[in-house]
Amino acid sequence: MTGKQTSLLIRNGIVADHQAANKADILVTDGKIAKIAPSIAVGDLDCTIIDATDQYVLPGGIDVHTHFNIDAGVARSCDDFFTGTRAAACGGTTTIVDHMGFGPEGCSLFHQLEVYKQYAKDKAVIDYSFHGVIQHIDSDILQQMEAMVHKEGIPSFKLYLTYSHKLDDKAVYQALSQLKKVGALTTVHPENDAAIAIKKAQLRAAGKTAAKYHPISRPLECEAEAIARVINLAKLAGEAPLYIVHLSNGLGLDYARMARANQQPVWVETCPQYLVLDDECYQRSDALKYVLSPPLRPSAEKEKLWQGLEDGSIDTVATDHCSFTYAKQKQLGADDFCRCPNGMPGVETRMPLLFSEGVMKGRFDITRFVELTSYQPAKLFGLYPQKGSLQVGADADLVIFDPSKKVTITHPILHDNADYTPFEDIQCLGWPVTTISRGDVVSCNGEFTGKAGNGRFIHRKPFESSQQEQTAVTSTEF
Repeated sequence: MTGKQTSLLIRNGIVADHQAANKADILVTDGKIAKIAPSIAVGDLDCTIIDATDQYVLPGGIDVHTHFNIDAGVARSCDDFFTGTRAAACGGTTTIVDHMGFGPEGCSLFHQLEVYKQYAKDKAVIDYSFHGVIQHIDSDILQQMEAMVHKEGIPSFKLYLTYSHKLDDKAVYQALSQLKKVGALTTVHPENDAAIAIKKAQLRAAGKTAAKYHPISRPLECEAEAIARVINLAKLAGEAPLYIVHLSNGLGLDYARMARANQQPVWVETCPQYLVLDDECYQRSDALKYVLSPPLRPSAEKEKLWQGLEDGSIDTVATDHCSFTYAKQKQLGADDFCRCPNGMPGVETRMPLLFSEGVMKGRFDITRFVELTSYQPAKLFGLYPQKGSLQVGADADLVIFDPSKKVTITHPILHDNADYTPFEDIQCLGWPVTTISRGDVVSCNGEFTGKAGNGRFIHRKPFESSQQEQTAVTSTEF
């Protein structure tokens, strides 16, 4: 099934959003949800029909943490906005919000936005937006934030506490204060750069440069300390809203829990790699595949994160998809893990892994799955109710999951441009069989059916208005 469909009827599915799951039909007209009801008769309407009997029909996934076409200094990621969004679509994701890479020294906030719009134009197969990236703070940058939010539709920004364009505490405080003022959400990569630098230097001096030493150079305390510090800075900056990206450990989660217990606006994201993989991967002969930051943690940390998903203290699951080829690009770190480009692919496997490990293993129900993968990302990042919603008038971004379909993940069945998957040979129960982007079927039974350039840039709403709008929304009854 390919091409644009004026009307589409999905029949007999178990239709679920973040609140409820019931058997219903969904009618899609001109790329929008037109009706949801227990039974829909189309009469003489020219309509394509999909039978979703015994399958879940859900809002399409929203991945708010990808890195497509990013220049990491030592290498450029191997997935651009075509191959990256193609893989996303085949995995049940219908919108991505990409973290833009650093631009030239001293550049404006607008510089990378224009660069990335060109990267995605005519390539993206699903809808997309970007997070602003702050690589230094001065009066010009602070002034530009308001226009980025209200004119450009970029209501979220990323700060790094490590890497080449890390911000010191003064700059972080200034950024948090101003972003709160202009209605933006601050996202943070939290690691203690000074401690990491010392540990890396010690390991190198001792000749310990194999990939297995990567996690030793970035212990979980480095991440947790930075989480605690930025939470306190956000508190000092007038309760600035804060979003912790790619959480990998329980200690950092405890700090976030304490802040939330005191009603501080803090949200937490984790990723599939921290839920299903652990630091035993660094003992493998192909350990370079698993060099990413934060690194994989001891197995005990996985259960702490699953508990956070179950009790609501983790809000979203994204991927941090940042892919490099193992055969060539990752080999830059063969003699020194510090030279290995950080990151791994995962945009296609996020939804099936979380469905299989979460829903099918009884850790949480289908409504919580939707909340983690679609509804909360949409609410937090100014996309709701256009995205992440089954309301009439919302974009017809949908994914159909077959809970009985068993799939063993191997790289040949995936659609990214990497040469491996870190999740090789993991068995999934439940798989996305159809993905629909604004009424178009872009993936069907493992076959990509979309088209480069069909994805649109989404002008997102400011954070404050996004949170206030329909805080206690009631979905369309179905």
